[in-house]
Amino acid sequence: MAPAEWTGFLPLYVCLLLTCGFTQAGKLLVVPMDGSHWFTMRSVVEKLILRGHEVVVLMPEVSWQLGSSLNCTVKTYSTSYTLEDLDREFMAFANAQWKAPLRSPLSLLTSSSSSIFDLFFSHCKSLFKDKKLVEYLKETSFDAVFLDPFDACGLIIAKYFSLPSVVFTRGVFCHYLEEGAQCPAPLSYVPRGLLGFSDAMTLKERVWNHIAHLEEHLFCPYVFKNVLEMASEILQTPVTAYDLYSHTSIWLLRTDFVLDYPKPVMPNMVFIGGINCKQGKPLPMEFEGYINASGEHGIVVFSLGSMVSEIPEKKAMEIAAALGKIPQTVLWRYTGTRPSNLANNTILVKWLPQNDLLGHPKTRAFITHSGSHGIYEGICNGVPMVMMPLFGDQMDNAKRMETKGAGVTLNVLEMTSEDLENALKAVINDRSYKENIMRLSSLHKDRPVEPLDLAVFWIEFVMRHKGAPHLRPAAHDLTWYQYHSLDVIGFLLAIVLTVAFIAFKCCACGCRKCCGKKGRVKKAQKSKTH
Repeated sequence: MAPAEWTGFLPLYVCLLLTCGFTQAGKLLVVPMDGSHWFTMRSVVEKLILRGHEVVVLMPEVSWQLGSSLNCTVKTYSTSYTLEDLDREFMAFANAQWKAPLRSPLSLLTSSSSSIFDLFFSHCKSLFKDKKLVEYLKETSFDAVFLDPFDACGLIIAKYFSLPSVVFTRGVFCHYLEEGAQCPAPLSYVPRGLLGFSDAMTLKERVWNHIAHLEEHLFCPYVFKNVLEMASEILQTPVTAYDLYSHTSIWLLRTDFVLDYPKPVMPNMVFIGGINCKQGKPLPMEFEGYINASGEHGIVVFSLGSMVSEIPEKKAMEIAAALGKIPQTVLWRYTGTRPSNLANNTILVKWLPQNDLLGHPKTRAFITHSGSHGIYEGICNGVPMVMMPLFGDQMDNAKRMETKGAGVTLNVLEMTSEDLENALKAVINDRSYKENIMRLSSLHKDRPVEPLDLAVFWIEFVMRHKGAPHLRPAAHDLTWYQYHSLDVIGFLLAIVLTVAFIAFKCCACGCRKCCGKKGRVKKAQKSKTH
């Protein structure tokens, strides 16, 4: 038994043990992106708050998802647009994808539905017009910025306040990830984004890969023209995309090599694919009832993501017809007009617990738009997929899963009812799809550290050390011709040409001397004969 005087100190000992992990607590500024991007970023922010860090989240007053409560300081700023403007522009963009999906920077430039991006890019200017907020951020000594780079506002803030940054993203549009990290990406086996190519490309695909790379360099500066002009105005100096992306301390990339193809990476790239996967929770009674009523055939989960819940009427009827031809019960997240041919086995819901449903043993297939969140939930729970990509990285995600034999990809614009029916029957009845997705699931889960813990560690690392300069390659300090060793090639070529020239001259001189002696000998012989 402990001495009586010790017992009085037990509460103190307990408090010390509980707070010992918070001694390195710091100040973190968070600049999120609205929409589905925020879902996983929020889980990281919540974990950092629990670890005792002082977190300040910077968000616009007008947003879809950012308004939900957080147990930390939230600073908001006004915007030049309303929620109705945001909804209207996004609906125009989403509807356009059912007619002509964006497949390249050029298509984004020429699209009439791309004004949604102008709204996203504009709110950063509104932030810096709020002088009181800017002064607060300047006076608060933040250790780092945790940001989503989609709208570039977080990158501008990091550069404006000279703060080390941790970027949280699936990828970066155009070539700015490779350029910003100085990471090589050989075009012979690393496909460019939006093309939907595998790493084993044919000659024709490799040609298109090079053309796409050239297109990025030609047109991406125009895609980001408004952003760069705004950044130049805020920072009071001409700014390029490289200037914004190249100062990133750590890249937290929401992918891994279970989904992605093997390729070169840099030491400041950390892969946290599957960070959104969580242990399944008990289902609400409503959904448990649907599953129990499905019998031995089980269920199919159908969702096109949190941002797309309506489909053109004709396409919705084609989909409904296909769903009615399989014996499984289909739970379809859909808020549009109910298709008139909807079968009895298809249940429309405005919301569904996607991860929990995918984790149920009676789930047979997952119809998805191939967003990274849904793809990883499918991988984590081992559910084969029928993929209908719409825009962004979805085409590439779908191609990767199809290449690995874990699902079937359909062109949502051209597919027929029979195509969808055949794809569903294939992934449900062909055991190879289930075996392949289970193999991917096993590989994905076989890791020393959970993605969430890994993300938190590297954010805290940057906060403790004020960045990660030891991971920054010297390539950032080279000119383009030094990076490609053109000066070395030129120098060596000059030496080779000089040696060849000297050798040629020596040979020529030797030949002239030899020929000259022979000529003189012949002339001497002729003169003697005469």
